[in-house]
Amino acid sequence: MRILVTNCNTTEAMTKEIEAGARAAASPGTEILARTPSWGPESAEGWLDSFLSAAAVLDLLNGLDEPFDALVMAGFGEHGREGARELLDVPVVDITEAAAHLACLLGRRYGVVTTLDRTCGLIEDSLHASGVAQNCVGVVGAGLGVLELTDERRTESALLTAGRRARDAGAEVLVLGCAGMTGLDRRISAMLDIPVIDGVAAAVRLAESLVALDLKTSRAGSYARPLPKSRVWPTPPPRI
Repeated sequence: MRILVTNCNTTEAMTKEIEAGARAAASPGTEILARTPSWGPESAEGWLDSFLSAAAVLDLLNGLDEPFDALVMAGFGEHGREGARELLDVPVVDITEAAAHLACLLGRRYGVVTTLDRTCGLIEDSLHASGVAQNCVGVVGAGLGVLELTDERRTESALLTAGRRARDAGAEVLVLGCAGMTGLDRRISAMLDIPVIDGVAAAVRLAESLVALDLKTSRAGSYARPLPKSRVWPTPPPRI
């Protein structure tokens, strides 16, 4: 089984971290292919970044000629998953949706700890679209930008503070709201004494399950294949 994992930004170092987390979560025999868009934002932190990253990831997927059995989209709260489901004939699993659904299996209420406050609205909208927002007590920003997550000690401290706020608000389960937080779930869980879900790991395991069950995206209605028409892709990409 081959699972393609796409980063939502152009930072190669983050792609490598996501790839390592995905491989650690994957079952024996599952091959992980990690890819980075050739254009777009270096980190996705807001509406503009999110829409640009969605277009860049779809551009990447449209140009791929290597086979894979499922796609994991490693951008928490970012746009693009619906377009990818129209485009591809394999299961598409978004880490936001995957983590939230697993959280609902482990507790009655969950909370999300993410990077900056400005990304909270994006995540809330994504949870609403996935039908799991009613179980979320809140999305809490940790006050760190995506590119600041490389400072492990600072990141851990910020996530603990945000995690306590979510737990005090009634969260029985926590979700890490950024692919760059991959690998911190067990440490935060031990410190807060509640389950903590890493979206990349959750998405990889759910993608494996869909492939093993031979289940694919429904073409009846919402995710029908795109209509045949002329579409102009950006070459070279726009610069903002």
